[in-house]
Amino acid sequence: MTQTLDAWRITEQPAYQASNDEIAYYTAAYGARLPVMLKGPTGCGKTRFVEHMAWKLRRPLVTVSCHEDMTASDLVGRYLLGPEGTHWQDGPLTLAVRFGGICYLDEVVEARQDTTVIIHALTDDRRILPLEKKGELLTAHPDFQLVISYNPGYQSVLKDLKESTKQRFCAMDFGYPDPAVEGSIVAAQAGISDGLARKLVQIAGKSRNLRGHGLNEGASTRMLIHAGRLVAEGLTLRQACSLAVVTPITDDPDMRAALDAAVDACA
Repeated sequence: MTQTLDAWRITEQPAYQASNDEIAYYTAAYGARLPVMLKGPTGCGKTRFVEHMAWKLRRPLVTVSCHEDMTASDLVGRYLLGPEGTHWQDGPLTLAVRFGGICYLDEVVEARQDTTVIIHALTDDRRILPLEKKGELLTAHPDFQLVISYNPGYQSVLKDLKESTKQRFCAMDFGYPDPAVEGSIVAAQAGISDGLARKLVQIAGKSRNLRGHGLNEGASTRMLIHAGRLVAEGLTLRQACSLAVVTPITDDPDMRAALDAAVDACA
């Protein structure tokens, strides 16, 4: 069966609201076919941004959610046994390299370092992917681009990117949008009023102030959208925030009480 990237094309425009110059920066990086690294907290819009840019540039987007058990074969491919014998199956990275897609490795530091080393030859002037098991040296399609993301504030020393990897990428910092912009994003994507969205953003701001003081991370924009959708389904603001924000981010009873109080203060 002939493999293509048709199934990886984004046909509808993903909702995304720019905060700074990230669209211009990314467009320039793609024009030069330079690899890009997105750095920022969980749920701040990194993945949505990549989806938006893939749609805007009309390129297929192959997304890989990295994890600690991911092997090099999971990325590049492996031999499989089928009805007609053994055949090679391209992995997601190889598909993007072969047919000219954008390959997005989400939370790349979750993968083992011996796995991520295979991307090095794709991120310099060689733009090649060695398929050692197949005995093939695959030259990247002219339209191929590699994008990675990670949360630098949430990684241990053992799960940080090597300097030899970081310096191969252009890097863009992502953070939570300004309150007015974040409010409009939450209102639009959750289908709620601007006033309710502003309250959710205020609650998020209070939780983010506790980062490093009992919380590893504050409430993300994604969490606020979830809470807004729960309110739209009939829950109170307190109930929605308990379900979508407070309970997911902490198990500490005192911290939960403090967050509940913040919700009540903004309600």
